[in-house]
Amino acid sequence: MRSSRIIGSAMLALVVFQACEKNEAPVAVPTLTEKTVSGIPADTIVGLVNGQPVGAGKFSFFSFETNAVVPSTDSNSVKWDVAVRGTTIITNGGNSGPGVGGAFVYVGTFDDLKAVPKDSVFRQDNVPTSYAVPNASNKGWYVYSPVSMLITPIPGRVLVFKTAKGKYAKVEILNYYKGGVTPSATATDAEKLKNQRYYTFRFAYQADGTMNFK
Repeated sequence: MRSSRIIGSAMLALVVFQACEKNEAPVAVPTLTEKTVSGIPADTIVGLVNGQPVGAGKFSFFSFETNAVVPSTDSNSVKWDVAVRGTTIITNGGNSGPGVGGAFVYVGTFDDLKAVPKDSVFRQDNVPTSYAVPNASNKGWYVYSPVSMLITPIPGRVLVFKTAKGKYAKVEILNYYKGGVTPSATATDAEKLKNQRYYTFRFAYQADGTMNFK
């Protein structure tokens, strides 16, 4: 008799446990990634031609999905979302890559941009005529000072991207120099040239395909 009561109690406990288990809410899997990336080389300067700095002419490719630099051997794939070479930024779309990528420049702060505005127009690269992210001083993300010969990000400019696979990301470029430190205006020209073309930026990538950044 006692053993029957024990078995009955055990079965009741199992039923209650299973009922509770079924009623548990599914655990939400985070889809928004926010990261700060530093030291992405952007065709660092290797010399001067007619007094003008030049690099090797190569882009560095980056994936928001994997938060990693992508080998140039995968440049003709959808494994990358943006690429940088000097102050030029290309997207994986248009005639820059096989993806559906595009971009536009948002005027406002990174934190205040909670979602991609529904009326946004994502431009695509049409190199060499135009870029989704304008590549000119005070037109896109940076300003160049001919006095100090320094390049600095424009405050209140956020780059909004449609990725190669049709997801969304926002980017705030924080610095253009090695170590994330802009040389002083009184630094030598050689120091300014040697340390430029290294991107530091923060980004938020939404993996679920929606336009939300919160």
